[in-house]
Amino acid sequence: MNKAFNRVVTVSGVLAFCVIVLGAFVRLSDAGLGCPDWPGCYGMLVGVPDTAPAIEAANENYDRAVEIGKAWKEMIHRYLAGVLGLLVFFIAAWLIRGDKEGNRQVGFGVVLALALSFQAVLGMWTVTWQLKPLVVMCHLLGGFTLFNLLGWQWLRSLSNQHQFLHRIPPALGNFSIIVLCALIVQIALGGWVSSNYAALACTDFPTCHGSLWPQDMDLKNGFVMWRGLGVDYEFGVLDHPARVAIHMVHRAGALVVSALILFYAWRLFRAAVDVAPLRRVSLLIVGFLFLQITLGILNVVGHLPLPIAVAHNGVALLLLFSILSSTYMLKSGRYL
Repeated sequence: MNKAFNRVVTVSGVLAFCVIVLGAFVRLSDAGLGCPDWPGCYGMLVGVPDTAPAIEAANENYDRAVEIGKAWKEMIHRYLAGVLGLLVFFIAAWLIRGDKEGNRQVGFGVVLALALSFQAVLGMWTVTWQLKPLVVMCHLLGGFTLFNLLGWQWLRSLSNQHQFLHRIPPALGNFSIIVLCALIVQIALGGWVSSNYAALACTDFPTCHGSLWPQDMDLKNGFVMWRGLGVDYEFGVLDHPARVAIHMVHRAGALVVSALILFYAWRLFRAAVDVAPLRRVSLLIVGFLFLQITLGILNVVGHLPLPIAVAHNGVALLLLFSILSSTYMLKSGRYL
């Protein structure tokens, strides 16, 4: 693939990161329903109702009153997502068609296009199904998936053809996949916390309401995935015990997954005796992990400050990609 294509992949990856972080900002600032319809905003494809007659008409035709600030947040996010969608479809088409040398990646191109299409559908359902937690969580995972698919293609464009000088045990590559899956589950739990407005169910740390494991948790109702349609899920519908259960399961998952990641990073550092790029990635993984833990604690004790909460989403994405990068190098035998 040529340099122009690689630049498009790089720009798309950066834009995908921005769209995901902006999406977190929109969700955490309670602007997810800033526009109650899709793809327009109160029937407008360009702009939002911002004049007295337009606002009056919108309020008459829709159940949700216009809040200009929230509407603009949502539409800016949609515009950027639309630009990203065009770039991703261009990349997918290029991969399927191939370059002048005949290099084609049909399967990967199809997967990329399907991931983008499903993510767009999830974006629509997020609005039309009124922030249904399962859809919001899947939309988060879809964004992370799309970013990491672009990241995988970016790694392909950067890595050289040299094999590792020191033979890395093949089992370590398999272990990296286990760590990736564990982190994805933990990220999904974080999405479930956010979409059910359970982040502030516990406001002390390391305890929750003075207990390391509260007895009044409602695990059964906390993890009901489907509660039907026609319900407005903004600000959540669960009772406090169910939210506490979600919050505490996420905390417990963080302990397990953090220990797993630290063990993996240690094994990676020790195995990569003469492979400096892998050692750097292992240190990067540890750095992102401790930053993520710190942000999670600050979210609790600081009562979910918006910048910290948004950063918690962004660092989770970077942590996932750093582990994916190590998986790529272990499995391909190439390094950056």
